[in-house]
Amino acid sequence: MTSTASQAARPASHSANHLTVHPIAGAIGAEIHGVDLVGGVSDAEVAEIRKIWLQYSVIFFRDQPLPPKEFAAFARRFGDVVHYPFLKGLDEAPEVITVAKLENERVNFGGLWHTDTAYLDKPPMATMLVAREVPPYGGDTLFASGYAAYEALSDGMKRMLDPLRALNSSTKAEKTRTREDRKPGQERQVLEAEHPVVRTHPETGRKALYLNIGHTLRFADMTEEESAGLLAYLFEHQSKPEFTCRFSWKPGSIALWDNRCALHNPINDYHGHRRIMHRVTIAGDVPK
Repeated sequence: MTSTASQAARPASHSANHLTVHPIAGAIGAEIHGVDLVGGVSDAEVAEIRKIWLQYSVIFFRDQPLPPKEFAAFARRFGDVVHYPFLKGLDEAPEVITVAKLENERVNFGGLWHTDTAYLDKPPMATMLVAREVPPYGGDTLFASGYAAYEALSDGMKRMLDPLRALNSSTKAEKTRTREDRKPGQERQVLEAEHPVVRTHPETGRKALYLNIGHTLRFADMTEEESAGLLAYLFEHQSKPEFTCRFSWKPGSIALWDNRCALHNPINDYHGHRRIMHRVTIAGDVPK
């Protein structure tokens, strides 16, 4: 099913059993209402939520202030929870990391278009984020559909990109990083992985453009200089407004995004204010 067909079939809102789904943009993203995550959800509800998530690539819940242990437990309903490679988790829930920008800081964590840790051999399937403290304005997150980006390309471009692979490196993340919570001078392990430029989603069977400006260094068997022009075009193409949605956080808001087919970009527009989030990463497989 193409993105055009699936979007055309989307109602303004619809019900899935007792859940109510409100799409927030044409290409990606929906809010789910009618479920109490704090009170606990059944296996049937989790299965229905997963179906909605696979359709919209990123889903959002409001007013669900799950404590860290319960937050990690909810994430485990979707897959194995894994540790982020460069940050220490909470004492009470080691799988949960804090993503924070404080009042005196000028740069934020991961503030550019990216998919999470694409430099791993098995990048995460999904990421779940819950808002603890939010600024009085700003601090929204943008999401972009890798499906829509791929499907909008010409047939000739698709034929050229389909067989290509690209090298993703944590050294690129160091060059482009906005801020990571670590001590100055701390040495890091270099992590690199080659992945298909066009990834076939293992559950939906749809193709998505799978590269990002934060991690993708070059095409396999090409130099960085040779790769630069086409990569620059693709980085700009994949974040076109019509492929995106925007989510405004409130305390207790939760987002779950599919790292296999969606990019995200936290907007850094709230200087002088605090933004505190908790994040959990869900294990993935080798991109194909």
